[in-house]
Amino acid sequence: MAHVTAVKNNRLPRHVVIIMDGNGRWAKQRGLPRIAGHKAGVSALREIVANSAEKGIEALTVYAFSSENWDRPGSEVSRLMELFISSLQQEIDNLNGNNIRIRFIGDRTAFPGKLQSSIGEAEKITCRNTGMQFVIAANYGGRWDITNAFKLLVNKIRCNDICADEIDEQMIHSFVSLSDLPEPDLFIRTGGEMRISNYLLWQLAYTELYFTERLWPDFTPEHFESALIWFSNRERRFGRTSEQIKREKRA
Repeated sequence: MAHVTAVKNNRLPRHVVIIMDGNGRWAKQRGLPRIAGHKAGVSALREIVANSAEKGIEALTVYAFSSENWDRPGSEVSRLMELFISSLQQEIDNLNGNNIRIRFIGDRTAFPGKLQSSIGEAEKITCRNTGMQFVIAANYGGRWDITNAFKLLVNKIRCNDICADEIDEQMIHSFVSLSDLPEPDLFIRTGGEMRISNYLLWQLAYTELYFTERLWPDFTPEHFESALIWFSNRERRFGRTSEQIKREKRA
């Protein structure tokens, strides 16, 4: 890893989103069962959550279980559900004690009843916390998110709450997940794959995309710092020219 010093001009992202990829490969490299990689991934996540909160990042959203992950072997899915429940139970007091609010996005109705209860309890316990918002995408897919938003909009039209001509980008945005949070500034994917894998398709329109070969269990706060420094050196133009950005900074 290249030597890094500090985030340029204190330009921290307000909202970071992560695809935590590489748990299974990490375990395979060590001759361990895949679930060992997922457990190591939970430990890595614990450090990144704490580090993000300490830095004052407003929101951290992680992809824990996609809508496509149900296609994995049944035994692995079952172990993942068990790990999900145990991790929530173990971490909730620490998150609450650090004023972190935990939230979930995705279709939780497909999960076992015990996990649904654990999710609801975790959200209830931390709902009044005012620190960083820690969002877990579980049984989530970007296409599902957009489809669900349109179903809600169609229902509004049927109930005569709105007419079709009123629908614009801002209205659609208000019906997708995370609409109350700052739009993601920085996307991080570990594990070497260079795709967004149906993650936050609507929300990532102008997000800076950072990919690393490092497998998730090996992704440390130092590597996170490297991603933040990379982000701080990006020129975010949002469709404008560099000259326009420079003029605005001088104004």
